[in-house]
Amino acid sequence: MKKQDTLLRLRRFRVDELKRRMATLDGMKADMEKKLADLEDSVARERQRASDTDIGRLAFPSFLKSIEIRREKLKDTLRDLDRERAACQEELTSAYQDLKSLEFANEQQEKRLAEIEARRAQARLDEMALVRHLRKHALRAG
Repeated sequence: MKKQDTLLRLRRFRVDELKRRMATLDGMKADMEKKLADLEDSVARERQRASDTDIGRLAFPSFLKSIEIRREKLKDTLRDLDRERAACQEELTSAYQDLKSLEFANEQQEKRLAEIEARRAQARLDEMALVRHLRKHALRAG
């Protein structure tokens, strides 16, 4: 039974670890999305500022070019996070199924052991009742 308990703990730990990893990936994705939104806001602000001055109008295209590079890097990072999250989700699903099948097998074994113990107890009670019955009839006959 100890081996199964160890396996159950190991599988539960693995599921918990993957859930934590999913939460971390979700947090990282939310952070990247926030950075992307902040980048879009800064472009809008800089566009407004650039229209106010001649130097701004001249510098704005190079600013946009650098922002576009940054935006693409953020989008690449988001795609990587999505791929990693999908792989982690598959792994979590598999680990969860393994855990549930092991828990089910463990429950079935416990149920079988309880039934065996109940049968043994009933057999002992039946034997005691038979002995009592035989003694009772032996006393009447003798």
